[in-house]
Amino acid sequence: MARDEKTGELGVAVESHYFQVGPVVPWAIAGVGAVATQSMVNISFGPLGLEYMRNGYTAAQAIKALLAADTQPESRQVALVDAAGNVAVHTGEKCIPAAGHRAGDGFSVQANLMEKDTVWDAMYGAFTATREQPLAERMMAALEAAEAQGGDIRGKQSAAMLVVTGKPTGHSWEDRIIDLRVEDAPDPIKELRRLLSVKRAYMTLNDYEGLVQAGEKAAALDILRKATKMAPDMVEIQFWAGLSLAEEGQLDEGCELMLRAVRKDRRWIEALHRLVAVDRLKADLAEKVEAQLTAARL
Repeated sequence: MARDEKTGELGVAVESHYFQVGPVVPWAIAGVGAVATQSMVNISFGPLGLEYMRNGYTAAQAIKALLAADTQPESRQVALVDAAGNVAVHTGEKCIPAAGHRAGDGFSVQANLMEKDTVWDAMYGAFTATREQPLAERMMAALEAAEAQGGDIRGKQSAAMLVVTGKPTGHSWEDRIIDLRVEDAPDPIKELRRLLSVKRAYMTLNDYEGLVQAGEKAAALDILRKATKMAPDMVEIQFWAGLSLAEEGQLDEGCELMLRAVRKDRRWIEALHRLVAVDRLKADLAEKVEAQLTAARL
């Protein structure tokens, strides 16, 4: 659980042998704070902790209020960080061992029911060693370090990551810039890493329109190419990036990308017709693209 000192982003990442850990552990609101509630989970610590911080409590004041009102604080593990980067963390004496935590500047790593008591130090080391990377990738490194130490004594099942922007828009749905969940998987950390890579590709692709509107055509085309390389197996990205390249006059290059989608499912060609029907694509360009895709596919 952490705040990025450069961007102000707030985030929580978690792995567990627990079905659907995503709706339980990570909580965050842009400009307010983040909460990770673990062990014998009191889910209310998430929304209540955020509400305390929204009303001006520091992380330390909020955690004190949460624990004071709880009937089983000795079985809880909870960590909070506020928008200023203040951290408060608690591991109750009756959390199932190995259980512990380690807090740093603007972040905390904590774990319970671990195979070894080396997990949180390994997480701490991985997070601090990746300080030049974005917050999501740093939290990912911490989870991978925990798993390398043996992770959960029960094994592994689910994982999740939540990151909110450091510049609140007032629209909570826009502020949740990364919200990934692996509900049930043989290797949830590996799958979470894959999903993060795909998410980064989509985030890159989304930068295209802004560059076009700013008149930076060359940079916009480079963004499209970069996105396709970041997630080469995602045909959705290949198709839309390819179509944008075709619209910008790069017909051959664009069709080559779109062909990756068409070869998996020919109905992508029908999608071109649907775009024309609602004036999202010019008919003459759709005809050229379809002819080239059909010829290449045959």
